[in-house]
Amino acid sequence: MGSRPPGLLLLLVLSSLLLIWKSVRGESSYIIDTVGLSILPEDNVQSGTKVTIRCEVSVSSSNVSHFEYLFKFMRDDVLIHTANTTKDFVDYEINPAREADSGNYKCQVLAKIKHKASNVEKLKVTGLQTPILHLNNSTPYESEEFKVTCSATEEKGGLTFNFYKKFRDGQVQQIKRQQSTNNFLETTLTLNHIGDCFLSCDYEITLITGIRRSNISNEIQVQVKELNIIPVMNILPNDIYEPDIVEVTCKVHISLPNIEIFLIKNRAVLMIATGTPLIYRYTPKATDSGELVCKAEWRNVQKENYIFLRVKEVFSKPQLTLEPMDLFEGDTFRFNCSVKVFYPEKIDPKTFKYRLYKDGIELTSAALTDTVAHSKHNGNYSCKVEGIRNSSRLSKNSQTIIVKAKVPVSDPVLSVVGGKIILGKSFQVLCHSHMGTFPIKYTLKYNGLTMNREVRRSGEPAIFDIPPVYSTSDLNTFFCHARNHPRSLHKIAFGQQLLQSTNIIEPVSKPQLIVLPSIDITEGHDIKLVCSIQTGSRPINFTWYHQGSPGALASLSTSNLTGSHSIPNANRKHVGKYYCVSSNPANEFRRSEFVTIGVKIAGWKKALIIVFCILLLLTFCIVIALKTRLLQFKRKSTVSLPVKSVSTKAERLSLTQAEVIEANATPSMMGKSVWSDHVSGSESDDQNSSILPEKAEPQYTEVQIKDADPTKTPVKQGMDTIDREVRNSKQGVPEVPDGKPVEYAQLNLDSDHQPDNSETVDQNSNSENITKTENNIDVHTDDPEDGTCDPAPDC
Repeated sequence: MGSRPPGLLLLLVLSSLLLIWKSVRGESSYIIDTVGLSILPEDNVQSGTKVTIRCEVSVSSSNVSHFEYLFKFMRDDVLIHTANTTKDFVDYEINPAREADSGNYKCQVLAKIKHKASNVEKLKVTGLQTPILHLNNSTPYESEEFKVTCSATEEKGGLTFNFYKKFRDGQVQQIKRQQSTNNFLETTLTLNHIGDCFLSCDYEITLITGIRRSNISNEIQVQVKELNIIPVMNILPNDIYEPDIVEVTCKVHISLPNIEIFLIKNRAVLMIATGTPLIYRYTPKATDSGELVCKAEWRNVQKENYIFLRVKEVFSKPQLTLEPMDLFEGDTFRFNCSVKVFYPEKIDPKTFKYRLYKDGIELTSAALTDTVAHSKHNGNYSCKVEGIRNSSRLSKNSQTIIVKAKVPVSDPVLSVVGGKIILGKSFQVLCHSHMGTFPIKYTLKYNGLTMNREVRRSGEPAIFDIPPVYSTSDLNTFFCHARNHPRSLHKIAFGQQLLQSTNIIEPVSKPQLIVLPSIDITEGHDIKLVCSIQTGSRPINFTWYHQGSPGALASLSTSNLTGSHSIPNANRKHVGKYYCVSSNPANEFRRSEFVTIGVKIAGWKKALIIVFCILLLLTFCIVIALKTRLLQFKRKSTVSLPVKSVSTKAERLSLTQAEVIEANATPSMMGKSVWSDHVSGSESDDQNSSILPEKAEPQYTEVQIKDADPTKTPVKQGMDTIDREVRNSKQGVPEVPDGKPVEYAQLNLDSDHQPDNSETVDQNSNSENITKTENNIDVHTDDPEDGTCDPAPDC
């Protein structure tokens, strides 16, 4: 004990105290074990047997001394009995049991808050009580009501009763079926046949398992007596003329209390008598002829009799006639009131008096009446004829004539449906009269064609489909006839109405496109596109297009037949084909022919091009000439260079000042000789002869002079070049003896070189320098002994 923890010891103590406390409080618990249902003596019994239905319950509990139970008994799930008790069973007795008690039984037990139901047990009770029939009158009259009662006092629940009639031949006929909430039914029956029969009844009960029918009750013989209350009718006098007094008698041969007699004609009760014969006096008219019915009624039994009453006319019903029947306003019509048949022996026709009535008001007392038809004379007309027979005044009314004069058709009006005509398209014409009684016949004529329409009711227009017309003047040929009165002239509407009331739209003609000032436009000028049409209703819509351009160039709506569009500052992009489209409210689009526009170049541009071409051509010619001359100079061009024999055996090349100046003054003439254009052999000889002594005839050599370098002084360069080439030319050249002619060297300039202004200035300065020098230029060679120079190589 000492080794246990203190907490465990405390828990054991608390648990012990809790058990002791529950025992002291006596807390209860229970459970419903079973609920049982039993049927005694058995579940299949005969009708009238005592049946006990027991419900038992078994409950297990603790600390519960007793229970209070609520028992519920149900048949076919319908509660039929309840009981509160402390016993564990309850008996429900059915004594005696009837077939209405058959069904499925079960019970339910409620113990405090718990409940439990038993199993279902089926009770079957067989055998229905035979009903009993009672009558309060076994000898009724035919069709007389009497009371009957059919009862099954021992049965339970609502029953349905059937009543039968059986004749002596054994034929059974059901005469009534009625449902009751009790086990009996009291009702009334009526038998219409004469003689005896047997009455009986049975009943039905509706169960869950179906309908059960009882046996037939006792039969009671009934003797149905005939009720002779057929009335006897009599009419005086036998031969009746209006206005005779007629007496009608109606009576029965047997005396019964509270019997009623009725006199009826055309389902209208003329008179009624109770317990006494019926006598009815009146003065009938010929229209009162017909069948009279006399009915006798006692209780619910009715008998009837018939007799025909014929009343002869002293004079026939007057006839009111109207001439003419087809009446129009303005026509004269006549009323005639006449009697077609009368008996002179019964009445004197001289006593007849005629009266004419309109809407119940007397108009005149003449048989003939003439009146002019007018709307104020429309109404219900009748006449009355009065005569005297046997000091009795007799009057008769004619039939009623309704007078409603027809309205003559008014002047028709021609109009176009929609109020618009587009020439060249079909349209519809409406011919309408604002007044006139239907039917109205309309006839439309134009250009030899005829069309008819008949209008029979309001809201039905006379519309004619017209093919296209192409001129406004064609509308003048239209006219419409309207007629509703065969005895009157037709009314006419002419086509001028169409011209006044119709919007006539003439489609546009094919447009013509004109270009101003012409189709060939000088660049920079304005282009004016004029689109015009010959005919068409205003407003006119013009639209200009440039083929290949997206969309329209311009649009114009105008009241003129011509429209224009200007294009300023024409240029090459305005070249192409143009057309215009015209339209108007006719919604027809017409396109013009294509017009091609060309744009010429401006005059100053032409002059500039011409000048440029001339300059280009001139430059080309100059270039060709220069190239040609250069080639000539390259082939044949020499420069005369005199070489003198000196002591130092140096060769001297002599150039005159004029030749040097001329060569420097014409730098642009490339490829020319310094001294001359073309130096032939004879010319060279002549020149040399003029410069050198005749005795000393020097020899000549060709010296090629390269083009001048534009960065250097042209003359100096040329002289250096000559000096250098002369020096070099001596090498490999045999020495020329004195007295031998020295060949001149030709200076060739490059034809491709054209000096600029700076070069020209340099050349001029060089020319001045050359002028100051000696006319002869000495060209020294390395070998003074040599008299000839090698030809200079081409540059």
